[in-house]
Amino acid sequence: MEKIKVAIVGIGNCASSLIQGIHYYEDKNPDEAIGLMHWDIGGYKPSDIEVVAAFDIDCRKVGKDVSEAIFAKPNCTQVFCSDIPEYGVEVSMGKILDGVAPHMADHKKEFAFVVSDAKENEKDEVVKIIKDSGAEVLLNYLPVGSEEATRFYAQCALDAGVAFINNMPVFIVSNPEWAAKFEAKGIPIVGDDIKAQIGATITHRTLANLFRDRGVKLERTYQLNTGGNTDFLNMLNRSRLDSKKESKTEAVQSVLDERLEDENIHIGPSDYVTWQKDNKLCFLRMEGKTFGDVPMNIELRLSVEDSPNSAGCVIDAIRCCKLALERGVGGQLKSISAYTMKHPPEQFTDDLAKEMVDEFIEGERER
Repeated sequence: MEKIKVAIVGIGNCASSLIQGIHYYEDKNPDEAIGLMHWDIGGYKPSDIEVVAAFDIDCRKVGKDVSEAIFAKPNCTQVFCSDIPEYGVEVSMGKILDGVAPHMADHKKEFAFVVSDAKENEKDEVVKIIKDSGAEVLLNYLPVGSEEATRFYAQCALDAGVAFINNMPVFIVSNPEWAAKFEAKGIPIVGDDIKAQIGATITHRTLANLFRDRGVKLERTYQLNTGGNTDFLNMLNRSRLDSKKESKTEAVQSVLDERLEDENIHIGPSDYVTWQKDNKLCFLRMEGKTFGDVPMNIELRLSVEDSPNSAGCVIDAIRCCKLALERGVGGQLKSISAYTMKHPPEQFTDDLAKEMVDEFIEGERER
């Protein structure tokens, strides 16, 4: 099979896990494919993905080969595949805009972003780099709150004519105006805000479904999350969290028969704990009423390595984008978005979303 050529914006922990995974599964067979939702998508295996361009703004990554940059500070995710060959792909300086929160400067350099003094690439230059690389798909891994920067790169994808996977909570794919622009150009898009394979959101949704299916009335719930990576450090600035909280909250509200009042549901990042590194802890509580109006509650603690958890979803989104490109399907890919994203254009239950993705892969569903 030919390679699926991708460009990546943001060479942080999530990009590191994805690239490690591409090489980790190279010498595996389907029976050994632990951690994958789909081994084969339209004939494409995980190792059929190739990174051909990359953008970042950190001085420890810009100008470095991708194979080196994914292990540079402040990245702190678990290294499960250290044998990464040199790519011959240099990380290009990106466009900063609102991609770096000011409070990052108050923290130690080993944990925070350190902005490169290299000249920022403007839109025409970014588009040229993407085109010259032969990329077919652009992945957005910018920090939460990067509203302007995400729109900048979405426009770059449009101008370069490449598919766009929006892994963070700025609403592009679920925004009708942006979606119409991509559909008009016949360019597939997947988003918004990547889920984990087994993370806080999917667990919360599953339990909410269980309450509903078993006739239990959910009355109130919270989901509190802590972590020690740059994502959690970035989110200490609460002004950057509006879209993130909306994305995570809506992912749970959407599976309820009756929406909870705002005061009865709290979901969002809670604090930054440096020593946790890329380990994310979720503290979840759900209170409800069972038979006879008798109260009950569930409390759950979930511990996951955050970035590999998301890579297992992105690796499917990339391959579904490739199928859409081959089939000439542009605009929102609703099935894979519902399956892998917290804030897709249209919400479906997770079991139905999986069925839809399988139908899409088999060519039984357009998008």
